[in-house]
Amino acid sequence: MSRVHPSLSKIDDEELATVTNYPSVWTVWKKSSMAFHGTDGFSIYDNKGRLAFRVDNYSRKHKCFEGELLLMDGNGKAVMALRPQILSMHDRWSGFKGEDDLRTSYKTHVFSMRRRSIFQSCEEAEVFMDTPDDQSPVPSFRTEGYFKRRNCKILDSKGEEVAQISPKKVNKSVTLSDDVFNLIIQPAMDTELVMAFLVIMDRIC
Repeated sequence: MSRVHPSLSKIDDEELATVTNYPSVWTVWKKSSMAFHGTDGFSIYDNKGRLAFRVDNYSRKHKCFEGELLLMDGNGKAVMALRPQILSMHDRWSGFKGEDDLRTSYKTHVFSMRRRSIFQSCEEAEVFMDTPDDQSPVPSFRTEGYFKRRNCKILDSKGEEVAQISPKKVNKSVTLSDDVFNLIIQPAMDTELVMAFLVIMDRIC
């Protein structure tokens, strides 16, 4: 399979920010958009087959030592930096945003995400947003299900579903490999946040 989608066009920032009353449907391909041998990243397409987000990672180091990952839009602009905490028993990661360029030293901490249990077999994770008005020990978001099987949900603090990961089917009888799957995001949910959660879940699992 040379491409998940044949389209080479990329999504516009203004269109990505458009709010609708319908869930958005994305196709996630666990493959770097650069397609170099040995890369370990993501290419995420919108429902029209346009590259909307990507992660290009060239490191072969263990996830705890590979350093920061950059979540980029389809044009290669960094939208969020994801950084692992060294030697964390819960596989804790942090998400950062910058005003202009995430490659600079100035970053604002947005959230932290960790495995719910210290046991490596646990695939469920929880997210704590870094907001001044929310000091609750209850996580802002949590995952439920089995990410490795592409059967997973992201729930908010009220237990309502904000995103869902599921296998991608060609038809009723043919399902693509685990490297290609669907991501459905509910309206009003921050798309960039969900994409960041997705990348970290992949590293945690």
